[in-house]
Amino acid sequence: MPDLSYLTRLYPDRFEPGRGQKTMKAVVTTGNGDYDRLEYRDVPIPLAGPGELLLKVLAAGVNNTEINTRLGWYSSSVTGGTEQFASSDDDKGQLADGGWNAGTPFPFIQGTDCCGEVVDQADDVDSSWSGQRVLVRACMRLNGFDSLENIWMASDFDGAFAQYVRVPASEVFRVDCNWSDVELATIPCAYGTAENMVHRAGVGASDRVLVTGASGGVGSAVVQLAKRRGARVTAVVGKSKMDAVAQLDIDRIVERDADLIAELGESSVDVVIDNVAGGGFTPLLKLLSRGGRYASSGAIAGPMVSMDMRDFYLKDLRLIGCTSWDEPVFPNLVGYIERDEIIPLVAKTFALEDIAIAQREFLKKQHFGNFVLIPPQ
Repeated sequence: MPDLSYLTRLYPDRFEPGRGQKTMKAVVTTGNGDYDRLEYRDVPIPLAGPGELLLKVLAAGVNNTEINTRLGWYSSSVTGGTEQFASSDDDKGQLADGGWNAGTPFPFIQGTDCCGEVVDQADDVDSSWSGQRVLVRACMRLNGFDSLENIWMASDFDGAFAQYVRVPASEVFRVDCNWSDVELATIPCAYGTAENMVHRAGVGASDRVLVTGASGGVGSAVVQLAKRRGARVTAVVGKSKMDAVAQLDIDRIVERDADLIAELGESSVDVVIDNVAGGGFTPLLKLLSRGGRYASSGAIAGPMVSMDMRDFYLKDLRLIGCTSWDEPVFPNLVGYIERDEIIPLVAKTFALEDIAIAQREFLKKQHFGNFVLIPPQ
């Protein structure tokens, strides 16, 4: 056993006499595979290292990224959508390139979306953080914003599916609002991803914007964020969710299975924000006007698409890939929340230990809004 006596002196409230480091409940993902890879168990409470804060997790959102990482969907060997791959009988053994940044550090704790309370900090961190309710910027550009290199909480290191999580103090943001912990936990990944795409595509008040998958966590966030910039928004959504999505004050709603070109006409939109891809990708470039922009940060219906290069170059289109969040993205979101310019969309909450139930229901895609897990308090 390692000698923990020095840690006991530094953090006396985090250790039990004669027993060593205190423990917390967490969901540990042990490798690529099915739900049996999610183990709810006791693990040591982490210690805040240099430049870090320790947060008590108040609520943690559920999103597609955790499921894709557990499955190994990011591997180049996977050609189908998330739901298809999750329900297949394919061998989901360890995939060397199956994680967000290639390999995944199994076993580890997932959980990209975190609303937490600061309960401890390293000696080199300002003590004024203590007791603050905060959000964590999950996409971290630790080499500075001039570099696109990035790491993600819950994909590259332990995340928020636990009672406590440690994070760099530089990636934590206070939020002054009357939203609940659960409502705040819907923001980081979905809205951060959405704002990054809207920002990179330069969406403005004169733009006609088409949003696919508009009932999902990212899609519904894109709708709100494009509308707050004054854009005219057309949402593509499944028939069963059209009424729910209509509450977002969308200019036009089109059923997902409709012929988009017949419905909207070629060159009828200036920006496409698409996290669906798959078989529905092909007509999207035809819908774009000359000089139009297509932005994507996902491919829930499948990563393999068919594309007519003539649509791309003859119309001077821009195809914009979005993973690394740009510097204004998260501060923008905090400002929108504090000024009541966006609303949270909570579909359902689950106890942390019921994560498998939550992910199964998530993959059915029958909900509108976000799922949130609540750790034991």
